[in-house]
Amino acid sequence: MSLVELSQPRVEQDWRSRGFSCGLWVDPPGQVWEDYTHATDELVMVLEGELELEMQGKTFHPHIGEEVFIPAQVLHSVRNVGGTTAKWLYGYKET
Repeated sequence: MSLVELSQPRVEQDWRSRGFSCGLWVDPPGQVWEDYTHATDELVMVLEGELELEMQGKTFHPHIGEEVFIPAQVLHSVRNVGGTTAKWLYGYKET
């Protein structure tokens, strides 16, 4: 069983209890999501691979299993900087 299969149900339950959705995103090496904003708070957690997140003038390299909070309306970018596919969870605050 992969880390994704082990972690996703636990994280999804936790995030839903905190009012967030939870979905799985899969990016090929080199994928870049540049300069995004959302109307609501977002959570991100890397399950496999290596992501780089940039927001508020700071660059983050979250470890696998580390939760990152992105406040609503904050300009941010997500990049797969590893040489393999990246799998990560994302969730938005539900209203």
